[in-house]
Amino acid sequence: MTERSTPPGEPVRTMFTRIAGRYDLMNSLMTGGRHHEWRRVAAREAVAAPPGAVLDLATGTADLALAVRVLDPARLVVGADFSEGMLAEGRKKLASAGERRVPLVAADAQRLPFPDRTFACVTSAFLLRNLEDLRGGLIETRRVTRPGGRIVALDIVAPTVPGWAPVFNFYFHRVVPAIGAIVAGDRSAYTYLPQSVERFVAPQALVRLMTEVGFREVRYRRLGLGTIAIHVGVA
Repeated sequence: MTERSTPPGEPVRTMFTRIAGRYDLMNSLMTGGRHHEWRRVAAREAVAAPPGAVLDLATGTADLALAVRVLDPARLVVGADFSEGMLAEGRKKLASAGERRVPLVAADAQRLPFPDRTFACVTSAFLLRNLEDLRGGLIETRRVTRPGGRIVALDIVAPTVPGWAPVFNFYFHRVVPAIGAIVAGDRSAYTYLPQSVERFVAPQALVRLMTEVGFREVRYRRLGLGTIAIHVGVA
């Protein structure tokens, strides 16, 4: 009898499903509510893309998808996530908002079930540092983006502001897991969070990687005292 191996990404999928019910609350507590403004900045970049549908990868509870719809109600926004728990929370939020033009689908960002050149823009919030194969994920994102379309990726990065980095690291590595244990009942998930940021590439390295896989005019800006980066590229 052969031992069945764990599918790629399954531990992360399971983790996000565990915390889905408290995900929004934890985001607000950890960021002081600033995560909504970061998503609005990303949404403004997304609606500057050519006309056409937007794909929001790792849509979670659909906050970024909703932010795009608020700015551009004519856009169809498709939300995709590989965690059914997150999708369930997203569907509740969309129903509460009376939003009918954001279909949510179960999909792995590294193996998307969409034809080539389907979307005018592909967005994501807090996805890239969770990918097992970052290069492969970017290649897959470019595959489903139309020529001239955009990628807009928001994620947490290590800060470089002098004097702020040690404070942020203490908060991120000590305080956030404690809050996660109390509020979400899951210290391990919020211990994984700072560890994933430590493993993630620096913003300028991500610019180079996005350029290598075929995106053009790649740029980024930092927010949140340098702890957040939004990367934008053209397919």
